[in-house]
Amino acid sequence: MIKKFIDKLLGKSGAAAPGGKARFGKRQEVDASVHGIDPALVDERARNVVTTLQQAGYEAYVVGGAVRDLLLGLRPKDFDVATNATPEQVKGLFRRAFIIGRRFRIVHVVYGRGREHEVIEVSTFRAYMDNAGAEQVAGNERTSKGELAGMKHAVDASGRVLRDNVWGPQEEDAARRDFTVNAMYYDPASQIVVDYHNGIKDAKKLTLRMIGDPITRYREDPVRIIRAIRFSAKLAALGFKLEPKTAAPLIESSRLLADVPQSRLFDEMLKLLQTGHAVATVAQLRKLGLATGIYPLLDVVVERADQPFVHAALQDTDRRVGEGKPVAPSFLLACVLWADVRDGWAQRLEGRHGQRPQASFPALQDAIDDVFNARIGDVSGRGKLAADMREIWMMQPRFDKRSGATPHSLVEQARFRAAFDFMRLRADVGEVSEAIAEWWQEFSTADDLRRQDLMDQVRDEQHKKTRQRVPARSSQAEAPAERRAASPTAEADAELPPDGEATDAPRKRRRRRKPRSGGAGEAGSVAAE
Repeated sequence: MIKKFIDKLLGKSGAAAPGGKARFGKRQEVDASVHGIDPALVDERARNVVTTLQQAGYEAYVVGGAVRDLLLGLRPKDFDVATNATPEQVKGLFRRAFIIGRRFRIVHVVYGRGREHEVIEVSTFRAYMDNAGAEQVAGNERTSKGELAGMKHAVDASGRVLRDNVWGPQEEDAARRDFTVNAMYYDPASQIVVDYHNGIKDAKKLTLRMIGDPITRYREDPVRIIRAIRFSAKLAALGFKLEPKTAAPLIESSRLLADVPQSRLFDEMLKLLQTGHAVATVAQLRKLGLATGIYPLLDVVVERADQPFVHAALQDTDRRVGEGKPVAPSFLLACVLWADVRDGWAQRLEGRHGQRPQASFPALQDAIDDVFNARIGDVSGRGKLAADMREIWMMQPRFDKRSGATPHSLVEQARFRAAFDFMRLRADVGEVSEAIAEWWQEFSTADDLRRQDLMDQVRDEQHKKTRQRVPARSSQAEAPAERRAASPTAEADAELPPDGEATDAPRKRRRRRKPRSGGAGEAGSVAAE
């Protein structure tokens, strides 16, 4: 440990290992004629962040998955930047920049506002610190929060990194990243790619390989297990596969996830499901033998992924991400847990298991509360995510009512579109009438006149169904007995047009009941008829 500290002071951090191999990898600078990256694919805002930092005298590069995607000829959705400037120095160079995180401090440089805003994540080069060079705490990130407050690099008893805010040179920063294809640095100005661990070679071989010893790296941060799943699912369509040595320890190392805070696991689960590869992620989890055990709610997703409704929701989420549309975790989780809500609701309405039957509205509320307690817990903080899920579920019965003020008030609700999309999926799998889904689709986009026409159509349909439910006596039964006897057969009578008396009588009764000022004479004539 003392030798490492002295080496660091003397600038020997990149010294060769005993076998003659550079401890932190060999720096390779690859020019554009070899890597073939198209500069036009680089986001202008990321280019601006790099240029601003370089003009201020710092090193700066596009880094990580964006470089990997650029090498593959893809336009990255997100751009990260790495620099030797500290978070405070980065923040001072941009008007809208915010330092976030405690475990791993980074800077978010924000462009634009509202839904159109874009965040460029800027991280400072980290030093490579093994467990021997870190401060150790007895507990975990939650129980030792006070003890961790003054530490820059700390691990727990199992070797999991709890703090990682020691700055260092680029070569050490590359060594502490996870996969070789995510450890390359691209300079948009010179168009040079800096590669320490043969990331370009692995990208061409379509291989996902962990830097260093996989077991050690998973122990340092068990969330790397989830990242391995996410990247393998994302890149599976391109032919990427996990290197055998990287994949082998996944199942055994997954037990380390028990020490990771539930809130962090929840966030990582959402990344698995909301990056446009949810269906592929489920397939990868099953393939790697990790269908259960990572996170309880994720276990439910994988278990129900083949159910038509949940499968449709996963596909719809992937489609929206692919089209650049926003997705909300509340919608997908509401779809996954709908079966629990629906069954609990029906149980309360019918009074199963010795319970007294409940009215529809409180029955649905109680069913939702039970699902939150059993499946969600306190991870979401019962905040916006839980509130949005509740609204989506509570609106479903209201789609059955298409008269009065309900349709107009429903389309004005903030969560109407999410609730409608949810109902639309239910219609796609046959749980709701397709006609109702189409009616609401048109009603939600129509003007006032067309909306009134649609509501009139519903009223007429309801009146027609009501008349059909009342048993109507046939004209043959109403006709005098002698007329029925004169008829050759019942079928023949049915084919003949009814006589005037048979049709006029009921019409006169309906017409004459409406006016209240007709007098006793009219009432007497109706009774006589």
